[in-house]
Amino acid sequence: MSDAQKPFLDLLHAQRVWDIELPAFDPAVAPPAPLPLFHAWFAEAVTAGQAEPHTMTLATVDTEGHPDVRTLMLHDADERGWHFATHATSAKGRELAARPYAALGFYWPAQGRQVRVRGPVTACSPAESRADLHARSTGALASALVGRQSEVLGSTGELDRASDAAWQRASEEPDAEVASWTRYVVEPREVEFFQGDARRRHVRLRYHRDGTGWARELLWP
Repeated sequence: MSDAQKPFLDLLHAQRVWDIELPAFDPAVAPPAPLPLFHAWFAEAVTAGQAEPHTMTLATVDTEGHPDVRTLMLHDADERGWHFATHATSAKGRELAARPYAALGFYWPAQGRQVRVRGPVTACSPAESRADLHARSTGALASALVGRQSEVLGSTGELDRASDAAWQRASEEPDAEVASWTRYVVEPREVEFFQGDARRRHVRLRYHRDGTGWARELLWP
């Protein structure tokens, strides 16, 4: 190990996980479907003071079969699935067009919990995508109006000018449309709930589609 690497490793190894009292989770009394449990855990994460509990990781695969991942916001979770939105022209939009399957990950360290979702992805209708965009803040609309997500940026000055123009338009035209803005739904085939345990006896409950219903199984941690 080099001298330059040691301070980082010392800092890394000094970090602790779950130096808090963690909630109990009895999978025997979990609901028969994953959505109600997700709603309950989300509400409990908010109550526990978890910062930004609505953020999640989205994993996709590019045309060469290489994985890609990023963090974005959950827009809804209903009987259809887990919803998010982005530009269809972005890297993730292009990847989903080529391979419409994805995985989501939520991590709520305030309670030592994770939720993982996997399944095919469907693009919502243009009307639903427009409604999604206009239900959000002026800043969100301005960001969407800037567009060109994932393209190479020449300079920060170029971004400043485009952003200023987009903010002005978003303020003046709150109903402005962005053709590439698309709402997507991950239709769950598997949903796993992970409850951490200080003694490493973690509880993992996985739901998977079984015909029109759900089957449940425990996993070794």
